[in-house]
Amino acid sequence: MAEYGKVTPAIVEELKRICGAEYVIYNDPETLETYSKDELPGHSYVAMPEAAVRPVSAVQIAEIIKLANRERIPVTPRGAGSGLSGGAVPVYGGIVLATDRMNRILELDKPNMMIVVEPGVVANDINEFLHEHKLFYAGYPMSMETCFIGGNVAENAGGGKAVKYGVTSRYVLGLEVVTPTGTIVEYGGKLVKDVTGYNMVQLMVGSEGTLGVVTKIILKLLPLPAFQADLLCLFDSAEQAIGVVPEIITNTGITPTSVEFMDSASIRTSCRYLNESLPYDKCGAMLLITVDGPDRGTVERDYETVGLYCQEHGASEVYVADNPLTSERIWKIRRNIPDAYNIYSNRQSGEDLVVPPASIPKVLKKLYAIAESYHVIIPCFGHAGDGNIHARIICPPEWSDVKWRETLPEILKDVYTDIAREGGRISGEHGIGCKRKDYMKYVVSEEYLQVLRAIKQALDPNNILNPGKIIDISR
Repeated sequence: MAEYGKVTPAIVEELKRICGAEYVIYNDPETLETYSKDELPGHSYVAMPEAAVRPVSAVQIAEIIKLANRERIPVTPRGAGSGLSGGAVPVYGGIVLATDRMNRILELDKPNMMIVVEPGVVANDINEFLHEHKLFYAGYPMSMETCFIGGNVAENAGGGKAVKYGVTSRYVLGLEVVTPTGTIVEYGGKLVKDVTGYNMVQLMVGSEGTLGVVTKIILKLLPLPAFQADLLCLFDSAEQAIGVVPEIITNTGITPTSVEFMDSASIRTSCRYLNESLPYDKCGAMLLITVDGPDRGTVERDYETVGLYCQEHGASEVYVADNPLTSERIWKIRRNIPDAYNIYSNRQSGEDLVVPPASIPKVLKKLYAIAESYHVIIPCFGHAGDGNIHARIICPPEWSDVKWRETLPEILKDVYTDIAREGGRISGEHGIGCKRKDYMKYVVSEEYLQVLRAIKQALDPNNILNPGKIIDISR
């Protein structure tokens, strides 16, 4: 374990001077427990901080970071705590730096179709603000109603609309960042093109709070599509459904907004959780496909083409949802799968696998084979249109905790090894954090890891900013 300094009463007084006494939490275990975890189920990834601070500006954050460097105290940046990789868990204690008070929309620049926001803005609030201007932010994560945009930037979050619109990084044009040594620096700006030096914006996006604390974000906007419709396509088997996914775009010429996959176990669990009455018992898998466009006629032609293609390739039923009420009904099933499994069991491992989209059928087959060989359940769902499958490894109820702890690493090793053979990686949108850190070696080379370590050590020589995430650094 790295040798770090402790948060003493004297340091707490300095933190109070920087942020104000009411925004420093210390010697309060009940409140600090909130900052000890993210939304990973179970108790494996929990660590208590010694203090938590809630700054309101880049200047305050810079002072906190300088103090932490001087005293060699680890600092863990935190957004909404909605992550699924342990990225906001203070592995080495120290200070949790919460950005919830930095929650302002600073500027809407309509002529340039850009918006400037602070990291603590809830992602969904951005689009609610933009709706009357007929604009939208397209980097859509599934947890949009709860997650902070700063966390989305830190994880390079994706989501259901990534097939057509891509992930967060496509829309981040500029950042204000406090470096791991306490310097405030601007990267990028209101520029669609910029090759002035290294692409520091894209280095920061997805760096999981290990290379800097984001304090201001410039996002690119798009015109709001006028119409949208969803198709819920029922298939007899997961193989039929997943086999259609990579063919939809190539064979219809239409790029859907979303192509979501749900296998039978995921559907049943979510529908029962929601008390939903869709005919899920009679299908082996579902595809949830969204199309959008500038007018109703275009959208209708597109969803009719896609729906007919699915029927010709195995779909037993295709339901059309072309109004907000019915769309919400079917999307609710997909969004609630993780919550449904969290109720089902707290002994599970949520995986965020990503492979080339055409490899999805082969990978799904391998996952089910691994589940059978270990006698566990691995329900699969996710953003199949962009090759991102979420697999939940569920512990059988009859297993002891000891057997689960001993067996899970072996299962993960097999899963990740197979993913690597297909040219895949172990996270498409949730991040590495502390959950997947030890498994990086199965999917990338040691040379690659050395490059990551060199970048981290160059920018954070004291290894104080979110240590214990992505890679280990010797001090």
